[in-house]
Amino acid sequence: MKKQIITVEKGPPVLGPYSQAVAAGPLVFCSGQIPVDGQGELVKGDIVVQTVQVLENLKTVLAAAGLTLKDVVKTTVFLADLADFPEMNRVYAEFFPERPPARSTVQVAALPKGAAVEIEAVALRRDWPA
Repeated sequence: MKKQIITVEKGPPVLGPYSQAVAAGPLVFCSGQIPVDGQGELVKGDIVVQTVQVLENLKTVLAAAGLTLKDVVKTTVFLADLADFPEMNRVYAEFFPERPPARSTVQVAALPKGAAVEIEAVALRRDWPA
């Protein structure tokens, strides 16, 4: 089984030595997304604004792999402050209204660029032979 590197031409830039996503067999592993714009600048705002940006960035990465949020089977949410969980959860539910993926949420000491939230995902490729 070969791995395929997924690269986004226009969207959240890579901020280090990692791939935006890697397809391996039937799965696509999306690197954690933080709330940055297309130039890599942190989007200013509260946890609601930042969560929306993170999930939009995740949608962009998935689209580069020919996938959508409906294909996501697992996410991990990293919060700088677990007190932000209720508002993050509300926004998250808007992006995953039906049959949401499995999820873990953890508080971390800090996130890149001082972000309040980061989300990584694993998705299932629809085009993979059964």
